[in-house]
Amino acid sequence: MHIARPGSALLAGAVAVTLSVTALPAAFAAPSSTAVISEVYGGGGNSGATLTRDFIELANAGSSPFGLSGFSVQYLPGTPSAGSLWQVSELSGAVAPGGRYLVAQAAGTGGTVALPTADATGTVAMSAASGTVALVSGTTPLTCKTAADCAVDTRIVDLVGYGSAVVREGTGPATGTSATASVARGTSLADTDDNAADLAAGTPTPVNAAGETSGGSGPGEPGGPTEPGTVRVHDIQGTTRVSPLVGQAVTGVPGIVTGVRTSGSRGFWIQDAPDADARTSEGLFVYTGSAAPTVAVGDSVLVSGKVAEYYPSSTTQSLTQLTAPKTTVLSSGNALPAPLVLDADSVPDAYVPTAGGGSIDALALDPATYALDLYESVEGARVTIADTRVTGATTAYDEVWVTVKPEENRTRRGGTLYASYEDQNTGRIKVMSLNAAQPVPVADVGDELSGSTTGVIDYASFGGYNLQATELGTLTDNGLRREVTRKQKRKELAVATYNVENLDALDEQAKFDTLAEGVAVSLASPDVVSLEEIQDDNGAANDGTVGSDATLQRFTDAIVAAGGPRYAWRYVAPEDGKDGGEPGGNIRNVFLFNPQRVDFVDRAGGDATTAVTAVKTRKGATLSVSPGRINPTSAAWDDSRKPLVGEFRFRGKPVFVIGNHFASKGGDQPLHGRYQEPVRSSETKRVQQAAEVNTFVRSLLKADKSAQVITLGDLNDFAFSPTMDALTGGKVLKPLITTLPRSEQYSYVFDGNSQTLDHILTSPAIRRFDYDVVHINAEFADQASDHDPQIVRVDVHGNGGHKH
Repeated sequence: MHIARPGSALLAGAVAVTLSVTALPAAFAAPSSTAVISEVYGGGGNSGATLTRDFIELANAGSSPFGLSGFSVQYLPGTPSAGSLWQVSELSGAVAPGGRYLVAQAAGTGGTVALPTADATGTVAMSAASGTVALVSGTTPLTCKTAADCAVDTRIVDLVGYGSAVVREGTGPATGTSATASVARGTSLADTDDNAADLAAGTPTPVNAAGETSGGSGPGEPGGPTEPGTVRVHDIQGTTRVSPLVGQAVTGVPGIVTGVRTSGSRGFWIQDAPDADARTSEGLFVYTGSAAPTVAVGDSVLVSGKVAEYYPSSTTQSLTQLTAPKTTVLSSGNALPAPLVLDADSVPDAYVPTAGGGSIDALALDPATYALDLYESVEGARVTIADTRVTGATTAYDEVWVTVKPEENRTRRGGTLYASYEDQNTGRIKVMSLNAAQPVPVADVGDELSGSTTGVIDYASFGGYNLQATELGTLTDNGLRREVTRKQKRKELAVATYNVENLDALDEQAKFDTLAEGVAVSLASPDVVSLEEIQDDNGAANDGTVGSDATLQRFTDAIVAAGGPRYAWRYVAPEDGKDGGEPGGNIRNVFLFNPQRVDFVDRAGGDATTAVTAVKTRKGATLSVSPGRINPTSAAWDDSRKPLVGEFRFRGKPVFVIGNHFASKGGDQPLHGRYQEPVRSSETKRVQQAAEVNTFVRSLLKADKSAQVITLGDLNDFAFSPTMDALTGGKVLKPLITTLPRSEQYSYVFDGNSQTLDHILTSPAIRRFDYDVVHINAEFADQASDHDPQIVRVDVHGNGGHKH
């Protein structure tokens, strides 16, 4: 069946597949060309059964991943009574094109063979003789109990009645089920909305998303091929991103084992002799599932299995692989195929072809023109890189980003600058290690992997194409040092912003101490610090706590211990659970200030829902409440951090500070994904938030055109973004990041790109300032936060041109 999916949600960042609806009298919606129920078995664990559990298998007959987040499978007895209820098993993830998805149900006491690892698990004890199973958009139990009533329920994506089921599609239910027989669709997955015609009884053959079958299958098992078949690796890979043989069984594919992965997504890579087409890769990943690979690098093998496209998520590209493999080792110790050299000359400057926002899966590869096409054309194959500079520090997952283009948008400290949506950095690639004896070294930005790093090209949801290294270059430490900014002069007001990454009172003292050193030493004890990601006093515990004074007491104590001043603080406590962030954490913006240097002007009345306004007086602008929040009941701030506004007085001059933490980029399609150009869906929210702040700043300047306003914080967007356009509209604010030399315009590193998410902006009256991004975190493997702080020093009495 193929029907609309109201209110469905795919995996994080996914784009919904639009399904059409055709209403048919006394029947179900139009036959499906995407997700179907492919097999149903209710005899698991029964007397005489081989399998120990019941199961429902889904399949995807379409060309796009079918997202299952928010979906369910539901079961109804074959002859429902008035008291019979649909039993719900919730689903998650997605069904890849041509792939399967296994839902395990209740186990019995009989049987000897376990199902392959299930993709979802329910507890329904299905009948072997008769029942109805539905794939449903939603998790609310169905209420229909007749075929006619269920036919008009638009939540039902597909339905199978078996045995003597009353609720079924078409002329009758699929028949022949028993303790030893399931009902299943044929290999074409035909769905004519007639269960009796579309499904036939046979031996149960459960298959999960990884392609595993009952009892497991893997290298070294009996039944491996003895002669090469007619299909080669390049035939499987094809000239596009999706195999022309997807879903098909292949036999005796020859190759040399070039890499073995024994943890995580287990399997091995094989490579065959090249053909004349540069678009077709000669390498291929063989997925062994839960079975550890039993081959070794250098083995010459023949592999039989099923061709599959594994999509890590609904918006990523896929990895072509063989699943449920049977492998024969012909010989060992063979020489490996020569690796392709990836360098500044071989990797194109253009990043990826466009599909007008659609999928690039079906586009013919052009590896001489586009970097992602080149990486796809060597997917699974051996490559080598040499003397590569680190552009993203080693992560907690033992990954490091390097560039094969040392002069591509180089930053002053050795990174690679992300400068626009159109100018991608094509030389970046993530490196991981397959060699337990040679783990990824702990490296900072600007270090070098000297010599050759060689391995196979893989693809994953985080970062896209990556090099799984069998041989790593040696680390050259180029001595990156954490920066210390200068101390503000007596007449300068120093205002900083720092994202302290979900700090709460229960964190370890070491985190407080490191962050405190950043404030007291690296930032030279600013007069005002606008903090993002301060949580309530018990962090993620969701018990109604909203205060954060214990967190701030520990932090300010640590700053004193690090040699800084005794800061006071101001914040507006959020409503419980209304400001986004980690559930239970009640994240908020906070001002720290040094009362020996600057006064905070307190005006009562500010709370979680009261909007601060600008008040015009004979002496200029003031705030209605201080601290206060900008239009906190606006939909722009739903489930998001509200800006904090405070009125300060420095050397007799009022200064207005607005602390921000805009909505995250969660949900955006990845740069390396299958949809090009990617949709930045999260941007809409940030543009709305920026417009709210812009409106408030305009109101301050209307009350006093010479008002000195500093807007700062984690805006989660770039200087060249529509968010920044909305925030600065009418030239009411100036982004200071753009006053720095181009090679210094960053405060954050993501996927090997040095970029700016944090900002300080000033109103026109601030003409003399000294601005600095203080690099102490983002470029280092050891970091207290993933953000670098920023500071601006303002001469509030100054005139004339600015300086920096």
